[in-house]
Amino acid sequence: MVSLAIGEPSFATPPEIIEAAYQSMKSGATHYVGSYGIPELRDAISQKTTEKNHIRANPGNTVFITTKLAVYACLMATGVAGGDVLIPDPGYYYSEPVIMNGGRPVRYPLGEDFAVDTEAIKKVATEKTRAIIINTPSNPTGHVSTRSELEQVFGFCKENGIRILSDESYEDLVYEGEHHSIGSMEDSPSLVYSLFSLSKSYAMTGWRAGYVVANEKKVSLINTFIENTVTCFPPFIQAASAYAIKNGRRFTEQFRDELKARRKLTEEALDKIDSITYTRSQGAFYSFPSYQSPLSSTDLSQRLLRRNNLAIIPGVLFGPSGERHLRISFGASREAIEEGMKRLMAGLTQA
Repeated sequence: MVSLAIGEPSFATPPEIIEAAYQSMKSGATHYVGSYGIPELRDAISQKTTEKNHIRANPGNTVFITTKLAVYACLMATGVAGGDVLIPDPGYYYSEPVIMNGGRPVRYPLGEDFAVDTEAIKKVATEKTRAIIINTPSNPTGHVSTRSELEQVFGFCKENGIRILSDESYEDLVYEGEHHSIGSMEDSPSLVYSLFSLSKSYAMTGWRAGYVVANEKKVSLINTFIENTVTCFPPFIQAASAYAIKNGRRFTEQFRDELKARRKLTEEALDKIDSITYTRSQGAFYSFPSYQSPLSSTDLSQRLLRRNNLAIIPGVLFGPSGERHLRISFGASREAIEEGMKRLMAGLTQA
C-alpha cells in the first residue's frame, strides 16, 4: 500500500523541540497550568504574530489551543447557533464544527485558480450570516490568497458585521507568492479570529499544538471553553511550542525547501498523464488535479485503493465543487510519491 492521502509531512519533529519538552518535564512542568497557556508561550505568540503576521496583538489576545478544536471554539465564541457560516467550496472539513455549534454551513464557490471571490461570497451571504471561514494557504487546493483578495473579503465582512475565522495552518509552506494574514487589516483584533498551527510548520502533528489570536473578550470565551473541557493543555508541550516559535525558523525553511522539491516531483508525474489537468499548488503540500473519467471521485479513489493499492482522497469530500478532483499529498516521502504516481497513472489508464 502507498498512501498519498494523509495531510501530514513525513518529517520527524526536530530533536531540539523534543528536547525542550523533555527538559520541561524533567523540571517538573507536569501539573495544571492556566488554561490560556503559559506566559512564556503567550509572549512568544504575541511577538511572532506582531512581527511576522503584522497583527497588532498583545499576550491578552492569545490563547493556546489545538487548531482543529480552535475552529469549534471560535464558532462557539461567535455564537453561530441558528445562523449561517460561510465555508469554502472546495475547502477543508469545516461543516461539522458548524453543525455541532447549531449553525448551518453554507458553501461559497471559489473563483479562477481557486481564488477567494468576494462577489461569489456576496451572493450567498444573508442577514443570517454570522461568520465566514477562509483558509490560506488552502487545503486542499494549495491556493495562497493575495492581499487584494483578503482586503475585499475584509471590507465586505466589516461592512456587514460578519466574523472572520482565518485558518492559517500552512502559513510557513508557501512556494509562490506571499502569505498574508487578514488579521493584519485591523488596528487591533476585533472582527478576525486568526488560527495558527505548529503541526505543519514544525512537523508537530501529533503534539496537537496551535493558537488563536483574537479580541480579548472572544479569547476569554475560548478560555472558558478550555476550562470546562480539557482544563488546560500539557505545559511541557507548551514549553516545546514556545521554543519552536522562537527558534524554529530554520526548521520551517528546510521543510519548505524539501516540500517544494516534492511538489516538482509530483507535478512532473502529473504532466505525463493525459487525462489530468491541474493548477499549480502555491502553498501547503497538496495537488488538487481534475481528471477525465466517468467515475466519481469516490468511485475512482476506491478503485485505486482496491486495484492499485494507492490511497488518495476523493475531491468531493471537500465539497460539491471538488467532484472530478483528487487530493494528492506530496507531504509523503519522495519514494512514496514516485511509486504512488506510477500507480495513479496505471489506475487512470484502467479507468
